[in-house]
Amino acid sequence: MRAVVFEAAGTLGLIERPEPTPGPKDVVIEVAAVGMCGTDTHVFDGEFEGTLFPLVPGHEATGTVVALGDEVNDGRLAIGDHVAVNPSTTCGECEFCLSGKQNLCRLWNGLGVVASDGASQERFTAPSANVYKLKPETDLYEAALIEPLACAIRGWDILPRRIGDHVLIYGSGTMGLLMAQLAPRAGAASVTIIDLNEDRLKVAEQVGVQNRFTRADDAGRDKWDVVIDCTGSIRAIEDGLPRVKAGGTFQHFGVAPAEAKAGYSPFRVYRDEISIVGTMAVLNTFARAVEMFEAGAINPGPMISHSFTLDDYEEALDMFRKGSGRKLQIRPNDTQSRVFQS
Repeated sequence: MRAVVFEAAGTLGLIERPEPTPGPKDVVIEVAAVGMCGTDTHVFDGEFEGTLFPLVPGHEATGTVVALGDEVNDGRLAIGDHVAVNPSTTCGECEFCLSGKQNLCRLWNGLGVVASDGASQERFTAPSANVYKLKPETDLYEAALIEPLACAIRGWDILPRRIGDHVLIYGSGTMGLLMAQLAPRAGAASVTIIDLNEDRLKVAEQVGVQNRFTRADDAGRDKWDVVIDCTGSIRAIEDGLPRVKAGGTFQHFGVAPAEAKAGYSPFRVYRDEISIVGTMAVLNTFARAVEMFEAGAINPGPMISHSFTLDDYEEALDMFRKGSGRKLQIRPNDTQSRVFQS
C-alpha cells in the first residue's frame, strides 16, 4: 500500500507500507478524497505546534469502511459504509476534556497533523467514535468538505451571531468561503469578503457572496460588527483588526505560524471594547456539519478545482502554496489527476 509521508520538516516521500489492521475500536477506511489545507503546509514546514515526524498528512477525509475492529459493535458502522472522519482526538482526562473543552486538550492530536497518521494513503485507520456514516447518495468527494465545515461551525459557535450584523472576512479560500456561506444562517445582514486573488473572488461570487473586493478600503464601509481572518496572514490581521466597530468582535480563524507576531493598538481594544477570539478545530460540531452538508447548507461544487494522485502530491503542495485553483484534493486510489470546471 502506498502513502505520502512527511519524513521531516521540509522533506516529502512516497513510500510502500503494510496494509493497516484495526485496533479493537478502530475502523479501516479506503480513502476517497482528502482535502489539502493550510494546516498541511504549516505541518510540512515544521511550523505547527507538537508535530512528530515522520507523519502521513491529510485530515479532511472521506472514504469507504473496509474493516472493523473486534469491539466496534454498536451497529453504527458496517463494511461498505461511506463515511467522513473527524480527525481530532483528545486524552479525555485533562481539565479541558472534563470541562467540555476537548478542543483545548493539551494532548490534542489531529490525524495527519500532530502524532497520528492521516489520510494521504490508500487506506488508513481511525477511531470508530470519530467516523460518521454518510447517506449513500452523498458525493464522497464533495463530502471531504465536511471537516472544514465542522471547523467553520465551531467558529460561528464562538461568534456573537447577532441578527443584522455586518461581517467582513479576509480570505476567499476554503475556510473564508465556508464562513461566508454560513454567515446569513448566523443572522448576518451583509457579508463582505476580501482576497488579493481575483480568481478566488470569482468563486465567492459562484457560492453566493455578493460583496467581494481585493481591498477593504474599496468596500464602502469603514467598520464592521464582526471581522474574521481566514488567512493567517499577519498583513491581513493587522489590516482587519482596526476595522472592527466599537463593541464588535475580531476572530482569528486562519492558522498563522506558531511564532508569528501581529501588532495592534491595545488602547483601541480597551476604548472600543473589542473582543478578540480564537477558534480551534472542532467541538461538538462534526455531526452538525454532516447534517448541514447533506441538507445543502453550502454549495460545494464550485469550491473544488483539482484532484491529485499520490504521485502528484508534491505538485499539489506547490500549487497550494502559490494560491492557484480552489480546493485541492488528494485522491489516493485514483490513477490520474483531474481539473474540474467551476
